[in-house]
Amino acid sequence: MKLVLAALAAASLATATQAAPKVEAAWTRPAGQGQTGAGFMTLRNPDGKPDALVSVQSPAARTVQIHQSSMSGGMASMKMLPSVPVPAGGAVTFAPGGYHLMFLGLTRAVKAGDVLPATLTFASGAKVNTSFVAGMGPPSAAEHHH
Repeated sequence: MKLVLAALAAASLATATQAAPKVEAAWTRPAGQGQTGAGFMTLRNPDGKPDALVSVQSPAARTVQIHQSSMSGGMASMKMLPSVPVPAGGAVTFAPGGYHLMFLGLTRAVKAGDVLPATLTFASGAKVNTSFVAGMGPPSAAEHHH
């Protein structure tokens, strides 16, 4: 009986634990101190349950906001979002012209090759530390480290 209860407790713990989302190819463009930087990446959710990016913090910026750019009738617009859903077993790409992060009030100049550290917080409670590599596009596999 004790073995059955232990097995049931382990099974319920395993199903309650959600796999943390993964960050791939995180990058930012060079920008001056005090200016605004943009962050791009791909978020992958390996879990069987949907999740959502709800906030981002970085010691390299006064604040970080989640934004989405769009085109409508030839007019470009950008809006701040409270969250971005990441489907179960799926991915969401943050790229120029779509979802992106705004690093507002950079605490230092960001030159090509520099790294902006950030912590992404998800609706599931998962926190993922990552680094945005400064350049003109996603880092190559050889440059990409977590």
